[in-house]
Amino acid sequence: MSSLDLSSARPFSAYGWDDGFAEQFLPFAEQGLLPGRIIRVDRGRVDAVVPEGDGVRTVLADTALVATSDPQRVPCTGDFAALDLDSRHGGAALDGFVRALLPRRTSFVRSTASNRTEGQVLAANVDHALIAVSLAVELDLGRIERFVSLGWSSGAQPLVVLTKADLVPDRATLGQLLADTESAAPGVQVLAVSSETGAGVDALRAVLGEGTAVLLGQSGAGKSTLANALLGREIQEVQTTRDRDGKGRHTTTTRDLLPMPGGGVLIDTPGLRGVGLWDAEEGVSQAFAEIEALAGRCRFQDCGHRSEPGCEVLAAIDDGSLPERRLESYRKLLRENERLAARSDARLRAEQKQMFKQRQALGRHMMERKRGPRHQR
Repeated sequence: MSSLDLSSARPFSAYGWDDGFAEQFLPFAEQGLLPGRIIRVDRGRVDAVVPEGDGVRTVLADTALVATSDPQRVPCTGDFAALDLDSRHGGAALDGFVRALLPRRTSFVRSTASNRTEGQVLAANVDHALIAVSLAVELDLGRIERFVSLGWSSGAQPLVVLTKADLVPDRATLGQLLADTESAAPGVQVLAVSSETGAGVDALRAVLGEGTAVLLGQSGAGKSTLANALLGREIQEVQTTRDRDGKGRHTTTTRDLLPMPGGGVLIDTPGLRGVGLWDAEEGVSQAFAEIEALAGRCRFQDCGHRSEPGCEVLAAIDDGSLPERRLESYRKLLRENERLAARSDARLRAEQKQMFKQRQALGRHMMERKRGPRHQR
């Protein structure tokens, strides 16, 4: 298939394929490989959709040929891949192998466990990062700011979805909750939806358009119910949440990419208990753009916004135009990101030092072999 054929094939382009990806794929097409989009990853194997005739089909492929110890370079849901479907894997029920991944346009990355300094890619090639926030519990504006920072860092457009809006029947109260959320996410669209009544779902679908959206949020945020509403069918199992804190069990256990009836695709993800920053300085700056703008007008370039004269940030807090809570959240996220960056740099230095020692040892060993037994002790 030529790049034109692939980019104009409606069933495959519905999964996000376009002229840009087709051009990147040309060297692989010359090798007889087939493009596919990964829709699920499970234990070293992936499900992927590939173009076939006037439609698409789903194949199962092994990822052994692109295996890596770097969690940011392993295949993930949303990746476009070059697939070799002529290969067989020892008689296993596989259709072939993943030979390569196309460069990612965007990637939603969070830090892994707190005692490690690695990033985990949750979804790739995403246009919209849907941040689901339940109205069944009190709004946690700090958590919203954290998700929005990660959303901006991914390269995608964040969008906050206040779920379970039917639990807030009073319009004035709902309006205030929307306003509070908008204040914590300037420049980000905020929508209130109810999967129970359908309110706001059509408006959300219209925003998503033809692109790829990833659905993020804590367990109990109503993600699975919202995913079912967007997909127009019961795909994800739904479980009730605890009344006391709105939390629930993980009803989604894998990251699945699924087509939406009105166009575009949705990646649903398991509930996220921990959302650590990863290389998110730019995302934090964008999430707190009004503080960055004020800081640019401070008298001193290195102003710490604590007690310095001529500080525009402190002046905004004094006149009430900037909530002090928001400045504290900004500082907290920057400190966290700086700590992680320092730990990551230390890990890289340690790995480089270890590699240097191994090369030295190997060099000594090779020299001893060249000298022969007479020079060995």
